Amino acid sequence: MSLLTADLPDPTGFELSVTREIAAPRDLIFRLWTDPARIEEWWGPGGMTVPAVEMDLRPGGRFHVVSRLPDGQEYPFEGVFLEVSAPERIVFTDAFRAGWVPKPDPFTISITTLDDLGAGRTRYTARGRHWSAAKRDEHAAMGFHDGWGRSADRLAALAERIARGGA
Repeated sequence: MSLLTADLPDPTGFELSVTREIAAPRDLIFRLWTDPARIEEWWGPGGMTVPAVEMDLRPGGRFHVVSRLPDGQEYPFEGVFLEVSAPERIVFTDAFRAGWVPKPDPFTISITTLDDLGAGRTRYTARGRHWSAAKRDEHAAMGFHDGWGRSADRLAALAERIARGGA
């Protein structure tokens, strides 16, 4: 059972999402998503590095990632996992720090679902649910679809290469 209504269509009206069909099994995609050593291979748009990743893969566990652009500008994210259900769902938020310490001005709840389509294919959906229309619109203006879309494309390319026998 999900902690959130993650199985339902957007109940808030404040959601943004990207979806990709990936020619790789969902357990592989789940492993790539949850392995800190593999995050840099797909997280963020191309050219971005990930100098720091911490994942305590349990409800309330810390999720910390720092994304760095080629010009050195960094974008840190700190939050907690709300749900980690292998191999079908990963839910995290920036509303809390580890230890359930509330953070001021929460931005989003991120819901990643991996639907098994059979024949080694997976539907990958990454959703950002926001506390308000203003936060949703701010995230869209920041480039949600482009940034999260390019991350999804990079994850798909990596998973498909590995599924074909590449490293």
